[in-house]
Amino acid sequence: MKLHQPNQGWLEDYVVIVKNKIIEAIVPLSDTHSSIPLHDLGGAYLTPGFFDTQVNGGGGVLFNDETNVEGIAKIFDAHLQFGTTAILPTLISDDLSKVSTALASIDSAIEAGEVGIHGVHIEGPFINPQRKGIHNQDKFRLLDKDSVKLLSSLKHGKLLLTVAPELQNLAHLTSLAEEGVIVAAGHTAATYPQMVAALRSNVTCFTHLFNAMTPLATREPGVVGAALEDINSWVGVIVDGHHVHDSTLKIALAVKPKGKVFLVTDAMSTVGDDKNWFTLDGQTITCNGGMCASEEGTLAGSCLDMLSAVKNTTVRLGVSFHEAVNMASLYPAQMMGLDHAIGSIEVGKEASMLAIDSELSITRIWVNGALRSR
Repeated sequence: MKLHQPNQGWLEDYVVIVKNKIIEAIVPLSDTHSSIPLHDLGGAYLTPGFFDTQVNGGGGVLFNDETNVEGIAKIFDAHLQFGTTAILPTLISDDLSKVSTALASIDSAIEAGEVGIHGVHIEGPFINPQRKGIHNQDKFRLLDKDSVKLLSSLKHGKLLLTVAPELQNLAHLTSLAEEGVIVAAGHTAATYPQMVAALRSNVTCFTHLFNAMTPLATREPGVVGAALEDINSWVGVIVDGHHVHDSTLKIALAVKPKGKVFLVTDAMSTVGDDKNWFTLDGQTITCNGGMCASEEGTLAGSCLDMLSAVKNTTVRLGVSFHEAVNMASLYPAQMMGLDHAIGSIEVGKEASMLAIDSELSITRIWVNGALRSR
């Protein structure tokens, strides 16, 4: 077995001891008592489970359509088979009443003990119509005191909020951050100066870098320029060969400090489902050749799963498998302030792990110490 360690590469001939869903110890095989039952993984890699912070749907379910505990569980189960053991169900721009329902459903799911649910991602409706993508412009609005209060009301887990900061009162962004909300810039037409000001107002992340934001240009660095320049912020990337050119992603990896680029899927309901189409706000979205798009050709999320994102990162971008795993587990956990509990195989953390063979296929999945069928 090759044991993934975030800063030490791969350890061989070690044993991970799990007790009460938590990693209790990591010891050399030679120090293991014979009475302890062992899972022999042969030459497989043992990695942390993946953490996807942008999951719109899966298993035939969109979070916007089934904004309840049952829908959340179906989405999680659809992604689990691809190694994702932690998710933020993601709500696409909708009415504040739906946002309220989403927060209540996340709280209920966590209170009910649904595994793998670590919060929620609210992507819109506080975004810019100039960079709306597939989002429904009729739902858009500005942050105000009432919406800030609502977004600060989640009782369990963490909330990631995607906004267009140039349209907002920056004091609202600071207030949200002070309440523990992780504020990300996305679907934004901000200028470079506006984005720099937002970074100073507690924006710490960029949602699907390069997509739905002002690009890096000769005399106007835009949102992309601000994101690449800032050493403290994180950027999520969709590595599917459709959203961003491979060479563009390689530039981002070369520029951003190590640990600040993480993988997301932006997955829609087609992941883990037999159907290759779904409806979103009355539009038919079809997944063909790995790309989700409307009839007009507008990208609409993706049909990417996290294991494929990891493989693409190694094959298409030339990133080591070890680092690609970090990008799918540790770095998003650090971005969300959850790395004390998930994101790596370390003592005291949740025992959610994957056995992956030399062909990068998952052979076993553990969630909170329990072996789950694939």
